[in-house]
Amino acid sequence: MIDKIISFSINNKFLIGLLTLALIIGGIWSMTQVPLDAVPDITNNQVQVITQAPNLGTEDIEQFVTYPVEVAMANLPGVIEIRSISRFGLSVVTIVFEDDMGTYLPRQLVAEKLTEVKEEIPRGFGEPSMGPISTGLGEIYQYTLKVDSAHKDLYSSTDLRTMQDWIVSRQMAMVPGVVEINAIGGKVKQYEVAIDPDELKAIGLNIVDVYNALEANNQNTGGAYIEKDHYANFIRGEGLARSVQDIENMLVKNVNGLPITVKDVAKVQFGSAVRYGTLTQDGEGEVVGGLVMMLKGANSNDVIERVKERMATIQKSLPEGVIIQPLLDRSKLIAKTTGTVTENLLVGALIVIFVLVFLLGNWRGGLIVASTIPLSLLFAFIMMHYFGVWANLMSLGAIDFGIIIDGAVIIVESTVFMLHGIILKKQHITTKVRNDVAFESSSKMMNSAFFGQLIILIVFIPILALEGVEGKMFKPMALTFMFAMIGVMILCLTYVPMMSAWFIRMNKTSKTSWGDRFVLWLENIYEPILKKSLKKGKWVLGSAIVLLGLAGFTFSQMGGEFVPQLDEGDIAFHAILKPGSSLTEMIETTTKIETVVKKQFPEVQKIVSRIGVAEVPTDPMPMDLADIFVILAPKEEWVTTDSKEKLVEMMKEELERIPGVNYEFTQPIEMRFNELLEGVREDVAIKLYGEDINMLANKAEEISKIIAGTKGIGDMRVEATTGLPQMTVQYNRHKLAQYGLNVEALNMVIQSAFAGGKAGVIFEGEKRFDLVVRLDEKHRKSIEDLKSLYVNLPNGTQIPLKEVANISYKPGPMQISRDNTNRRTYVGINVRGRDIKSLVEEIQQKLDAQLDLPAGYYIRYGGAFDNLERATKRLQVVVPIALGLIFILIFFALKSFKQSMMIYMAIPLAAIGGIYSLWLRDMPFSISAGVGFIVLFGVAVLNGLVLISGWNELKEEGVTDLNERIRQGARRRIRPILLTALTDVLGFLPMAISTSAGAEVQQPLATVVIGGMISATLLTLFILPILYQWVETRSARMMVPKPITVILLLVGTILFSSSELNAQNVKTLTNVDEAIAIGLTSNGNVHIAKTNIELQQQGKKAAYNLNKTNIGFQYGQYNSFENDFAFELNQSIEFPTVYTSQRNLANEKIKGSQMQLSVAENNLKHNIRTSWYQLAFLKEKERLLLYQDTVYGKFLHAATIRYETGATSYLEKAAAETRVMEIQNALKIIESDIAIQENQLRVLLNDTTDFSFDPDGLNERVLMNKQDSAQINDNPMLAYVKQQIDIISAEKAVQTAKMLPDLSIGYFNLSQIGNLTSNGDIAGASNRFTGVQAGISIPLFYGSYKASINSAKLKADMAQTNAEYYSTVLKGQFEQQLREVLKYQGSLSYYRDKAIPQADLIIGNAQKSFENGAIDYVEYFQNINQGLELQFNFLNTLNGYNQAIISLEYLIGQ
Repeated sequence: MIDKIISFSINNKFLIGLLTLALIIGGIWSMTQVPLDAVPDITNNQVQVITQAPNLGTEDIEQFVTYPVEVAMANLPGVIEIRSISRFGLSVVTIVFEDDMGTYLPRQLVAEKLTEVKEEIPRGFGEPSMGPISTGLGEIYQYTLKVDSAHKDLYSSTDLRTMQDWIVSRQMAMVPGVVEINAIGGKVKQYEVAIDPDELKAIGLNIVDVYNALEANNQNTGGAYIEKDHYANFIRGEGLARSVQDIENMLVKNVNGLPITVKDVAKVQFGSAVRYGTLTQDGEGEVVGGLVMMLKGANSNDVIERVKERMATIQKSLPEGVIIQPLLDRSKLIAKTTGTVTENLLVGALIVIFVLVFLLGNWRGGLIVASTIPLSLLFAFIMMHYFGVWANLMSLGAIDFGIIIDGAVIIVESTVFMLHGIILKKQHITTKVRNDVAFESSSKMMNSAFFGQLIILIVFIPILALEGVEGKMFKPMALTFMFAMIGVMILCLTYVPMMSAWFIRMNKTSKTSWGDRFVLWLENIYEPILKKSLKKGKWVLGSAIVLLGLAGFTFSQMGGEFVPQLDEGDIAFHAILKPGSSLTEMIETTTKIETVVKKQFPEVQKIVSRIGVAEVPTDPMPMDLADIFVILAPKEEWVTTDSKEKLVEMMKEELERIPGVNYEFTQPIEMRFNELLEGVREDVAIKLYGEDINMLANKAEEISKIIAGTKGIGDMRVEATTGLPQMTVQYNRHKLAQYGLNVEALNMVIQSAFAGGKAGVIFEGEKRFDLVVRLDEKHRKSIEDLKSLYVNLPNGTQIPLKEVANISYKPGPMQISRDNTNRRTYVGINVRGRDIKSLVEEIQQKLDAQLDLPAGYYIRYGGAFDNLERATKRLQVVVPIALGLIFILIFFALKSFKQSMMIYMAIPLAAIGGIYSLWLRDMPFSISAGVGFIVLFGVAVLNGLVLISGWNELKEEGVTDLNERIRQGARRRIRPILLTALTDVLGFLPMAISTSAGAEVQQPLATVVIGGMISATLLTLFILPILYQWVETRSARMMVPKPITVILLLVGTILFSSSELNAQNVKTLTNVDEAIAIGLTSNGNVHIAKTNIELQQQGKKAAYNLNKTNIGFQYGQYNSFENDFAFELNQSIEFPTVYTSQRNLANEKIKGSQMQLSVAENNLKHNIRTSWYQLAFLKEKERLLLYQDTVYGKFLHAATIRYETGATSYLEKAAAETRVMEIQNALKIIESDIAIQENQLRVLLNDTTDFSFDPDGLNERVLMNKQDSAQINDNPMLAYVKQQIDIISAEKAVQTAKMLPDLSIGYFNLSQIGNLTSNGDIAGASNRFTGVQAGISIPLFYGSYKASINSAKLKADMAQTNAEYYSTVLKGQFEQQLREVLKYQGSLSYYRDKAIPQADLIIGNAQKSFENGAIDYVEYFQNINQGLELQFNFLNTLNGYNQAIISLEYLIGQ
């Protein structure tokens, strides 16, 4: 097949040229269409649900808003994580879905659930809505509205915010690719009715009266129309307020015939909404700005260009003096990173071309190979456009043209070599000779080159198996490389042979080129060294093994990080004040920070601070936290320092002089990615889970103190969860009842007085502004104003609020964060100057040794460390697969196991150079380096393949002398080996040494490949001949000397298999919740249940099962003596309701499978809890037995001494020995029981080696809210049994629908030779007679259908009966189990309060009395046994109580 393609290409040069031209045109067009960005979008598939309720406290938000949203979203299909943040007035719930669900299906599912959730959230507690359809790369453009110096005093911050909301945002709304304009800063204009409470009290009114009056006097209406003079005159009542005067003149109340208007009790003025965030810039104070958010999946480069164009248009519509000033523009980073990629690709390509031309000794051949570089890249762009792969730093940054053109190098080098041989023989080279030489060299070399290219192609396939963040980062790179490789494979079969036959010309003089001289010089050096190596093969191979062992040791000492940090060019950092700091305080602080930074560092072009939340709070920050963005000038303009790291340190030193502020330094995009992926902003998060907020806060502070000072911690922050200053109003319900007041009315008064109640809307043309009622500013300044707020009594009199409530300062929770419905806090760490893996390992050691957590509290590590662990585990699977695929392909190429193993040895040899190159450059192991090793392993075997192929050819040509064959083959192949190795190395060289933007991510990958190729090439040129010599001179059974074989295979496999990447440590579980979480992820039954859901979902696709199409043909004398031909098509279709019913049945089965999953999870929780508490019981019992063993051991010792001294008889000593032996026997039995329980737990967790169990004592489970028998309705099995009714009803509907007629439609086409046509002519074979036919199939004999329906009815009755019976059984079991719990509860109280203290007293006194000789051994035995028996009974009772509670929880599905 390959030979035919090559021959066709050489003989059809014009056609191949046209196809190449088409490739160029298509590639250039595709380049303009491929979406462009700086880095891959690694944000997971998430939907944010945002609820704003400005008047609710943190705990109220959690209980009334966040929890209902979380519960509703938890059962949606495809949900893998739910995170939430609840803070004063705001709830943000983030639901993470599986990536393959797409963008809009999850939003649709969430939207459907929100309609249900809104009914559960009380009125006035906010309305949940979804956040914008954007990602971590969505914030593409930030800007501010500035006023020039000439118009500085003309516009207030309120005016600027109005321009932002009603001019800029509205005009930006229709820009393609823009999903949201998020405004921040300035003051939102309101019409404010500022009430004087003294005036209200004097007249006998309260604030609610004013509020109601404003609502009642600000509305329009219509009254249909009246026909008059042939016209319809429409009636319209205009009552909307249009101005301040209209509001002032509204009637509040008529007192004694005197109208009381709004202006009599309040001042109507322009005010502003309560602010929870703002923007400051360059030390000049507050500014107004906006954040342009891009639609998920849009082309960021194109969207930014459209945004800039629209901004230029909007600028013209703004008032004079107002300027839109860009702040953060993603296109700059895109330009930097694409510049880095372009520079690296161009420099790499030029170096490769130079090496090719130099070493080939033929510039025409060099140009042919070089031309495959842009052609393969253009082919890659075509495929990227077709498959939707974005062009960015990762997708294009790892392309090495040296690797890609290896096949073309081998073909062209062989052609040049053969033509050179013909020249030396003084033969004439004609077109036919050139064609023949091109065909022969291409055909012969392409067999090995094709397998080499296929190996490189295949080795990238496992990278496609990466998931999560690492998958999003490295899949585009693998796909782009594969596209380019496929392109060059096609070119090697078509374009390269054609060009070799047409374009290559040889110099007829015998003068050698510089490249030939260089190769000859290398050959002369290489040959004698090779001879010596063959003689001292054992020493050479032993040295290689030693190097390999040292490399393995070096690798084990390396640290690890997820991905090297990308330098975005700008700096971002957080300024953190003490919890509860005001907005004014933060504005003053950020202004100071900006002034210091601008003054001390000329490199800073702009600095802007984003405080709190924007209009759409996708980033729920408190007011005591600010994101500060530092926009830097180009590096060549820097004067303070030349290093960004030093600049950050210097900034930190300067800023630490500002008291009371903590800082965390990061980068803009990195910060947003961290937050969206993990819910934290730092590199590493130590997440602490538990129930009590105060306990979480205290333990988080303790963690920060334990790890403080650890090397590598750049910044550290403890999440602020407590300490929010609150003025708390606690109502006295007795006084409320006495005065006839209710809480709702009082809450309304407080809300309106201080937060402001929205009483309507005032229109200014198209603009609309809220009409708000609140107390005037002088009455909203202290707690005394709150205490003296007057409220109306039912009898018309007024009393101050403090009469019916206790009003005081009381700190509350700042923020409540939850992961998967569990409360958590965290300690965030930014890492500097150290790899993440070793830092986290040191932190783990410190916390394990020094931190004591209560029961139910546990730690997880998030951020980049979590990503590193997950990716490393994936590499443990991917790398062995890649190695296996490489071996299989080598074996197919050579068809020899021995030779395949020889070439396979290049992999550990290559790893030596890769490891040492990382070590020399002081780089830790990262996922970039891991991908580099995968690429290296594929490339490293190519040289061996070329060398072995050369020796095999010589063997076929009759060269029988082994040493001569090795010498000739090595000399003949040194040029292509050097060409491929040098092009591979030099192609990656620009990436390895680049310092441009984005080069940090490419450097580890390029470093690994360069170092590995150098070592692999050098060692292959010497070790492979040694192995080949041994193999050829020994029998097939003795491939190499046995010890060396074993060592090579074991060391190579062990050091560089998946276990070396990251050996798993045995993990200790200390609480049952942790075990349940792992079990729900790993248990086989749960996995089967999840797979069953997928199986039923496939059944939904099979619901529309059209019957097979019938095609019939007929030929012969069916019409006359002539042979006619006919064909017909027929399609039968069941009645449409059949398909609808089948789909409904599939949906019910899917619900059933989902309920089966709930059943499996409930069973698993029950089994784990049962085993866990039984294990805890056994370990407590073991501890008590050990104590008993110690007590009786002392007694035995005392009895022995007394017997030896003659104080007692032998009976006492014998009794003591017997008792000790009984206890030791009991200890052995309980040790076996513990092992059985641990093994049972491992089985439940689907793991037999990686977990150990250390329960933190036998704790008493709490009986809370579990006594109501109605809770059995939550039992998953009951729900599943009830679902069977719906499934059977759906089956019945299917059977009923099948009784309806089937439909059919057909088409026929036939000839009738000899018949007359419509024109009167005689019909021939070309005259066709056609028609259509339709039919209906009626079930006349419907007995079987009727029986199926009746059967379905009976099944439905059975299912109903079964459900009712199961419900009855559940109720009985619940009542029985509840009595069991209460039985144990009373007994437990007795033991805990009375028996156990008494037992301790008995044992202590007996011990002392016996030692002092006050009692004899009989009395001692009796006392000790009594005390210990009480303790054993207590343990048995506690265990029985816990098991009863667990069974009760199982019955109610908890």
